[in-house]
Amino acid sequence: MNSPKKANNPWYCWVETIYTLFCFRNMKSLKRAKWMLGIVVFGLVVSGITVWPAVPELKIAVRIVWGDSQPAGVLHSFVLQAIEGLESVEAKHPFMMYAHDWLAFAHIVLAIMFAGAIRDPVRNVWIVQCGLIMCALVPVLAGICIPIRELPLVWFWIDFTFAPAAALPLWIALRDIRREEI
Repeated sequence: MNSPKKANNPWYCWVETIYTLFCFRNMKSLKRAKWMLGIVVFGLVVSGITVWPAVPELKIAVRIVWGDSQPAGVLHSFVLQAIEGLESVEAKHPFMMYAHDWLAFAHIVLAIMFAGAIRDPVRNVWIVQCGLIMCALVPVLAGICIPIRELPLVWFWIDFTFAPAAALPLWIALRDIRREEI
């Protein structure tokens, strides 16, 4: 039973919830590995599909976070500039949006690859390892490209969050697959 001190501590409750979600204590290792890979597949599919309606999504995000106020801060100004740039490119040079199509396609193809690993995680452990390597490379690419593209530094941290978000379930899956190999 949780002590009242632990039950009233929001940090402890959050950590306990995340632990419960990702540990599936009563679940067999291989089944938990498949669940973890399923989480990664879901994230990749959502990321891929949401590439196409980027302008409406960004406008909704601006409305939710900042309302209709004047630009307040670097991130707010940057997002408004990104919306303006995307609208301009869509209107004047629609063929440039083909890059978005390929970005969406890449996410969906990666989702298919991880979905294939769900069928036989032990045999396809290399896909999980490859995914972890990709997660490690996200901050490297962001660190190189963000200054080159003159993006605000805060964007590094936004991009960086995707690495641990995928790496945690992949690491749990890899650990469970290794247990099954023994």
